[in-house]
Amino acid sequence: MWWRSASFILDKHDAVSNQESRLLTSPPLSMAETLQNPNPDNISAYYQTRAAHHGVVTSDWLAQAQAAAEKEEVESEKSFDSGKAFSVIDEFNNWRKQPDLAEAVAAIRALAKVISSSEATTMMELEIELKTASDSLKAWDTTSISLTAGCDLFMRYVTRTSALEYEDFNSAKSRLLERAEKFGEISYKARRIIAMLSQDFIVDGCTILVHGFSRVVLEVLKTAAQSRKLFRVFCTEGRPDRTGLRLSNELAKLDVPVKLLLDSAVAYSMDEVDMVFVGADGVVESGGIINMMGTYQIALVAKSMNKPVYVAAESYKFARLYPLDQKDMVPALRPIDFGVPIPSKVEVETSARDYTPPQYLTLLFTDLGVLTPSVVSDELIQLYL
Repeated sequence: MWWRSASFILDKHDAVSNQESRLLTSPPLSMAETLQNPNPDNISAYYQTRAAHHGVVTSDWLAQAQAAAEKEEVESEKSFDSGKAFSVIDEFNNWRKQPDLAEAVAAIRALAKVISSSEATTMMELEIELKTASDSLKAWDTTSISLTAGCDLFMRYVTRTSALEYEDFNSAKSRLLERAEKFGEISYKARRIIAMLSQDFIVDGCTILVHGFSRVVLEVLKTAAQSRKLFRVFCTEGRPDRTGLRLSNELAKLDVPVKLLLDSAVAYSMDEVDMVFVGADGVVESGGIINMMGTYQIALVAKSMNKPVYVAAESYKFARLYPLDQKDMVPALRPIDFGVPIPSKVEVETSARDYTPPQYLTLLFTDLGVLTPSVVSDELIQLYL
């Protein structure tokens, strides 16, 4: 069931990881350079944002920041005077602007803000307000499995304490906010814990096949590269939005040897692959996963050729779903551009994801530990109790 303790792995690798990261990572652009040249060397907007967040503070930057702060202060006063009511959707969208933040974590942060901004005077009012905000976020995108699961888990984690029944309202609200912020931190650190847990499975000289763009898979490979492991990656193109191309670009910037494959070339290239690493939109009760279209066929090919299929997924993606087949899911449709006109009589399959049954998966790397697919249902019971 468990490979080893997630907290043990994280503590063990903390110092080494930080030291090697400083040695391997080139010095970031200064804030002044980023502001003066918004697109140096045509790097992606993602890296521009991270450079701005982690750049060196200079006197020029401080002067510009002070001027910007004064302007924002005036604007915030105007906004306050206008008496605009708090909106959980607006707060959610503000958190989503951070390129490294998952959608579910943004929702968790927004729900924590609901508690701190609430003007409720009783616990019943506060819980109703929190439930309404959670329902609003889930309705924002009914096809997002991680968003729904994240909101549901947040509600259970935050309100699941008997101490609330015996405290005055202010103390209970503080306890609720404390648990909300703790859950947000746990969710935010999940990706790093998963990256640490997976490192023993990535060995020198191995070839890894990945499909689509997954932040947690990128973190796994980035951590391995920073640990000076020698490996290469095969990226599928990831049609129709070419997310695999995006991942290959990110890996190339880390100097990881990468090869881009057509989605239809998976079976052709599988004999060169040592393992498959994929992310997940959701982990369901059976131990299977719902992920980007094409994951199922990759798992089928890997299984037939005795290649392990590893899944990297945060625990807030564990959902109370039990699909029986590919059509037993809420459809998530995506427009597809074939580059040529398609006759109106031709039907186009626009589903964006498929379901991979548990028998085709080897292990799931989660912030709860390294799990076999058969153990997922037990973990789901513990999470949702």
